[in-house]
Amino acid sequence: MDALPRIEKALEAAVSKGLGDGCPPLLAQAVRHAVFTPGSRVRPRLCLAVAAACGDDVPRVTDAAAASIELLHCASLVHDDLPCFDDADVRRGAPSVHRAYGERLAVLAGDGLIVLAFENIAWNTLRHPERLAPLTMIVGRAVGMCDGIVAGQAWESEPQVELTAYHRQKTAALFAAATEAGAAAAGHDPSDWHTLGANLGEGYQVADDIRDVASSVEELGKPVGQDAAHDRPSAVAKLGLDGALDRLRELMQGAVDSIPDCRGADQLKLLVRAEMKRLLPAGLAERID
Repeated sequence: MDALPRIEKALEAAVSKGLGDGCPPLLAQAVRHAVFTPGSRVRPRLCLAVAAACGDDVPRVTDAAAASIELLHCASLVHDDLPCFDDADVRRGAPSVHRAYGERLAVLAGDGLIVLAFENIAWNTLRHPERLAPLTMIVGRAVGMCDGIVAGQAWESEPQVELTAYHRQKTAALFAAATEAGAAAAGHDPSDWHTLGANLGEGYQVADDIRDVASSVEELGKPVGQDAAHDRPSAVAKLGLDGALDRLRELMQGAVDSIPDCRGADQLKLLVRAEMKRLLPAGLAERID
């Protein structure tokens, strides 16, 4: 099965089972809005790609890992858009969850998706218990208060923050989890794949900083100018546009160079380069070659 249909099928299975028959109807609607408003699914695609490179011997576990990574990402978007953070009206070209369903349901939907991500891994590793602990540790660390996206979001409330640490926790942590989880789901050493995800994630955040000043709401699918409006750390603010593009180029090359020798290495390298270009406004994409 192609990556995107495979991801959507795994997400539908996880969400349907998680909501069950007893979930309050408006909460169920808010959760589905958060997950199934169309997105790029780059993190689960990366997870599947690494698993394929490692043999993907138990696709059910791989699918669960990929879906759980995306559920956590969706939860982070719901919380990031809340009035206490970005107060964003639009996400993925549609109303943000708190605009569509209210702030209380948005908080609960985000919380519920975090719990569901861990439940989903547990449900799908019952026949492969040796893979449960590594995947749980990888995913837990990625959303944690020390090195994960909770820490990354919290840095926005601190008076000072080091830009690279902020980017690594806010964005790169979940990318690193995606590559590590792909390897762990296939029974391989996840540490071999950390640098690929970490560099890709940091590059994704740098590209997002660039788009925040050089794109439009229509192209981006969410508000622009948010870094300046909320006085957030930004690669463009620190390095300038040209410096941010140079940093993105450096991170992309580091990601490509870190890919272990495997049967899917060439395809992964093409995916990395294509993804980085996709993230940039059309007029800037050619400048990272």
